[in-house]
Amino acid sequence: MTKEDLTSFEGQVVLVTGAASGIGKAAAELIAARGAQIVCLDLNEAGLKSTVSEITSAGGRATYKILDVSSQTAVKKVVGEILAEHGQIHALANSAGISGPTGKPVEEIEWAAFQKTIEINLYGTVWLTQELMPSMKANNYGRIVHLASIAGKEGNPGMAAYNASKAGVIGFVKGVAKECATFGVTINAVAPAVIRTPINETVAEDVQKYMVSKIPVGRLGEPFEVAEIIAFAASKACSFTTGFTFDVSGGRATY
Repeated sequence: MTKEDLTSFEGQVVLVTGAASGIGKAAAELIAARGAQIVCLDLNEAGLKSTVSEITSAGGRATYKILDVSSQTAVKKVVGEILAEHGQIHALANSAGISGPTGKPVEEIEWAAFQKTIEINLYGTVWLTQELMPSMKANNYGRIVHLASIAGKEGNPGMAAYNASKAGVIGFVKGVAKECATFGVTINAVAPAVIRTPINETVAEDVQKYMVSKIPVGRLGEPFEVAEIIAFAASKACSFTTGFTFDVSGGRATY
């Protein structure tokens, strides 16, 4: 690798959560194609096997572990295992998430459903960061990328739990970035508008129409379009950008 080839992941170990489908799968495949050893993480084992198979068939390197990011115990265990196996984790692309209840006003959302959305989308973000940060600081290098959403900036009606969880991710990233800025570690978020992924199959039709109507480009985004931004933020090239939220919104957000 030349000094200028900062988007290469040769010699790096990269964790990708939500890797069984959608944006996570696209990110895993792209980063693997750029040389990384990928560890795919998800609850969907069949999807994980498919992602790993596609990466290895294309000449890349990938393994998988089952992980429920809404369990702090599981996050601690799995990250510990990966560090023991590989010695260093260079980057995390955290795409695990759910849409939670949609199409309902806030007062009609059952607390259990609201809480589960927060646990997966926000608590998982926090726990993964906590487990990775000590080793990244010790190695004076790390890249952490968390998937937020345009809903965390602007809010979508009928998606109170999701809005709250993703706004939390954005705020979390801003503060943590200032804590680790002198340790060679960057942490950023990526905020897509509505993307053509399995998660949107659970979103109420009227909510989805609302989201697409707000996109000036006038279409759904594609997973590979988000993966390109994730790959940059997870690479050596992203050395002077931290605490930022990259929009992938087809023009919906311009701030």
